[in-house]
Amino acid sequence: MNTKIGTISIIEEDNVIIAVEINKKVKYDEIQVKDTPILKETEKQLKEYLEGTRKNFTVPLNPKGTKFMKEVWTALQEIPYGEIRTYRQIAERIGKPKAARAVGMANHRNPIPIMIPCHRVIGANGKLVGYALGIERKEFLLRLEKEEKCTMLLL
Repeated sequence: MNTKIGTISIIEEDNVIIAVEINKKVKYDEIQVKDTPILKETEKQLKEYLEGTRKNFTVPLNPKGTKFMKEVWTALQEIPYGEIRTYRQIAERIGKPKAARAVGMANHRNPIPIMIPCHRVIGANGKLVGYALGIERKEFLLRLEKEEKCTMLLL
């Protein structure tokens, strides 16, 4: 689907979303391109989110990663819409207060961006640091959640 932030591909496996790719060629083997109820609903929810009319996602997610990554991604989903946390706060939330850098790496490897809101995590200094989809997109998503009108220039 084409959106304000680029072309989004949604990948489903066994009726759950396993990945959302933005402006990437999908790397998964044995992919079949077809419409399914879960893909249609995910597309609808992503469009609503990007229009500023949806705050939560209700489709089932199953990101593939290590136990630690999944703990981080679960903690990310607990960050309320429009709020931010630091990498350290996420590390503390999962009971590993010294793992802020590892939290950053898990964020970077998040296979379901936007729906697992890694964009809501910032540096301890309050700066927008490290976003796999680019700082411009991170800023756009955070402004969207603050209900400010914003535009974005993608180079």
